[in-house]
Amino acid sequence: MRPLFALLVALLLAALPAAADARLARDEQRMARTVERETDRTLALLERMVNQNSGTLNLAGVTAVAEMLRPEFELLGFDVRWVEMRETGRAGHLIATHRGNGRGRRILLIGHLDTVFEPDSPFQRFERQGNRATGPGVGDDKGGIVVIVAALRAMHAAGTLRAADITVVLTGDEERPGAPIAVARRDLVEAGRWADVALEFENLAVEDGRDYGTVARRSSTSWTLRTSGRTGHSSGIFSEGLGYGAVYEMARILDAFRRELPEPNLTFNVGVIGGGTPATLDDQGLAIAASGKTNIVAETAIARGDLRTLTGEQDGRIRARMHAIIAQHLPGTSAELVFSEDGYPPLPPTPGNRALLARLNAVNRDLGLPEMPEYDPARRGAADSSFVAGDADVLAGLGAAGGGAHAPGEFILLDSIGRSAIRAAILMTRLSRERR
Repeated sequence: MRPLFALLVALLLAALPAAADARLARDEQRMARTVERETDRTLALLERMVNQNSGTLNLAGVTAVAEMLRPEFELLGFDVRWVEMRETGRAGHLIATHRGNGRGRRILLIGHLDTVFEPDSPFQRFERQGNRATGPGVGDDKGGIVVIVAALRAMHAAGTLRAADITVVLTGDEERPGAPIAVARRDLVEAGRWADVALEFENLAVEDGRDYGTVARRSSTSWTLRTSGRTGHSSGIFSEGLGYGAVYEMARILDAFRRELPEPNLTFNVGVIGGGTPATLDDQGLAIAASGKTNIVAETAIARGDLRTLTGEQDGRIRARMHAIIAQHLPGTSAELVFSEDGYPPLPPTPGNRALLARLNAVNRDLGLPEMPEYDPARRGAADSSFVAGDADVLAGLGAAGGGAHAPGEFILLDSIGRSAIRAAILMTRLSRERR
């Protein structure tokens, strides 16, 4: 029996003919029907990928998923290469390149091979029930990858891929980027410089049954704050000779952050904290060991957190304000704030990004689908598309709809695969015909 996904896509297509005669070109109609016809093949690929563990640190598993995808792109006329990334502690990236006539807009497609579920996770298998399927990475981002493949197959069947200049970059470490990040994202950045347009296929944002377009994502940068104080007997706390100690200085700074920094599209979380005499941070920056006695003033305190901003201007301004707060030391204390160099930059909501969403909404109108409003960037995490934001117009979140990402029970709504693939195929075809 055909999966419910195919039936739902068929229902979408059944409503097309009247509108399509007026608004969809013949090759666009053919692309829509190709997506429906290849439903079984698309779901089989998704199931195979999900059942292959590709947790970021499972280097062999990430490579195995890439090898599943290699023939899919090669059959469509792409040149496929594997970029080894062992120097960053990660598996690598799959890059597929299709060269057309060189006249239309250059298109970059972005997704990722890895998931947050390592081999020791109990959540390992693809399971389908009606229009819902669960499995590790089924939506983030293996569902997005099959949307890419289904859209490109549809273009190939309709003959619109032939003239299109498209590069696909599927990173192998999106969930836990390798270091240094300048090396880990070198090839993606290079592809972004080549491209005019970047389409990212992480989860589709859906609220109250309505699809949303993502034209912006916030940055993600880690920071480490260390405070120091004079240590001694607690009877001397707050005195001129002993001062306030490291813990009170830490409390002052974090409370000032809470009171003085908040503004739209900004968050600054404290993920771990410890203080005492002594206090130390492990090499990975994940654990703080601290000890002390109630009658000893703490010598050291350490906190680690993250900072998320929407624009480069906001990021620089907030960092400067954080440093200014830190500089107002309590007596007898000092502090140092260090930002990680391996963070994700912001993807701001530029006019070019919004113009891409408008182009997608023209496709939606021609398909008889509702318009997709802009999604609130404060409700999305960082993603690889941010690394190309300075060089190409970007539209993100073009993958499949679902929920529960990064947790056991992660799921995908199967009918969204066809909807997203049809939209993407038509959008890419139209973009490829626009002069650079």
